[in-house]
This record gives sequence, structure tokens and C-alpha cells, in this order.
Amino acid sequence: MQSSQECPLVGNAAPDFSAKAVFDQEFSQLQLSDYAGKYLVLFYPLNFTFVCPTEITSFSDEYHKFKALNTEILGVSVDSEYSHLAWIQTERENGGLGNLEYPLMSDLNKKISSSYRVLTEDGVALRGLFIIDKEGVIQYETINNLEFGRSVEETLRILQAIQYIQNNPDEVCPANWKPGDKTMNSDPVKSKEYFKAI
Repeated sequence: MQSSQECPLVGNAAPDFSAKAVFDQEFSQLQLSDYAGKYLVLFYPLNFTFVCPTEITSFSDEYHKFKALNTEILGVSVDSEYSHLAWIQTERENGGLGNLEYPLMSDLNKKISSSYRVLTEDGVALRGLFIIDKEGVIQYETINNLEFGRSVEETLRILQAIQYIQNNPDEVCPANWKPGDKTMNSDPVKSKEYFKAI
């Protein structure tokens, strides 16, 4: 029998958290329960590196698309809230972030990165990304190495697929599905209709 530590995070309740965050150049305490009833994209960057600011600003630039889908974004890293603030106060052309549309949370004690299983033995958090549904269940996770960034467009597509199947429980989304594309019935016989159509 698997221990809870060995079980996949996907399909299970998201590990709870409460930590300091920076938003609109102010500090606040945020916890998972603040996002109850909404979808949440939780992702791990690392401050003052080369790839991370491209991800953080890209998610911020597309924030309105997530907001329209009842979804919030939260960036988390093992840096302090003061480091977050300094990075936000640095303009983009100088390698900073400028103002963001969502909070950056500090995981200085590395409890969150440990519970979400992105922490390496060296104490560095890999590029983890989690989509948590409005019931607080992790529906998707991806973990990258540090040298390459994630796709905001793909994250949005996955979010749309999650919401579609939750609203249409008898259907499943095939590979590369996008809103408006044909879906597949999860029945063994009815699913053949999809394969005949492609």
C-alpha cells in the first residue's frame, strides 16, 4: 500500500499553505482557503534568474484570460517577500518584473515547495506548476528543470480542458483539444463516433 507521500498529487486535495506574499507593492498573508470557489494556477519561479522573469511577466500579461475563467494565479518561490518586492520595483528592461497582476508568495522555510514535491536535495525548487480546481483538488501538475520555461498558452489550454470536462462529465478531451474542437464520449461504443469523424 502506498503512503500518502508516495501517492500522486493529481486527484488529491492540494496541500494547504499560509505565507507572506507581495501584491501591489504591499505585504499580506495568503492561504489556500483564500482561493476557495476559484481555480488556481500555482507555479514556482526563482528570483533574479534569467528564465523566471519571462515566465512571471508572461503570466501577468495574460492574467485577464485566466481571470475570465474564474482563475487566479499565484507565484511562489523560496525567496523572501523583501526579495519579491525588490524584483517588482525593478523595471522589466533592467531584468525586473515591474507591477504584476497577481501576488508573489515567499516560501523561505521551503514548507510549500516540500509539500508540493518540487524541492531538490540542494534546496532549490524546480519549475513546478499546478492547476487546482475550485474544490481544492489538484487536476494538473508539471515540473520542469530550471533551464527552460513553461508555456502560458498551454497552461491556459489545459485549464480550459479541465473546466470543460468538469462541466461535461460524459466527455473527454483528446490530444491537442482546444475550445470549439470536437470532444470524445467516454463510452466505449460512442467514442467510435469521434474516431470516425477524424
